[in-house]
Amino acid sequence: MKKQLANSDQARTENSRNKGVGSKTGIVFVLGAGLAGVLAGCIGYVDGPRQERVYAQPPPAYVETALFVQDDYMYYPDYQVYYSGRRHQYVYLEGRSWLSRPAPPRVSTGVVFASPSVSMDFHDAPAAHHATIVKTYPKNWTPPGWSHGNKGGNKEGHKEGHKKDKKEGN
Repeated sequence: MKKQLANSDQARTENSRNKGVGSKTGIVFVLGAGLAGVLAGCIGYVDGPRQERVYAQPPPAYVETALFVQDDYMYYPDYQVYYSGRRHQYVYLEGRSWLSRPAPPRVSTGVVFASPSVSMDFHDAPAAHHATIVKTYPKNWTPPGWSHGNKGGNKEGHKEGHKKDKKEGN
């Protein structure tokens, strides 16, 4: 059973002692729980950097002027090879693919240059004109006044002969 306190002063003192102990424990508990919540909140949830929208003016536009140089091609009918003097490349059809290489296929550069050639009037890819060029200048084609035994000794003459040939419509 409960013990009766004899005196009311004694009861008040007992109550105030109990009240002080309980309130200290409560404060410690609340502070501990708050601290644990704060620490747990910092560890368990990380808020990424805030994305702020800022307006920045675009950089000024610069226009580059490019020098466009057209390709110039010489066609060698005996080898069905085109040569670009500007690129220093041979362009030819191998199988179903167009290739561009620094050397002609299966023959030396000297042999190709010694064979008859035709200056082309187009400045784009030879593939776009090849079907027409092959019909106009078949294998073994020679310009007027050229012989296969010439071995390139009259290159200028055959270029001039080709220009005359074009003017005459032949």
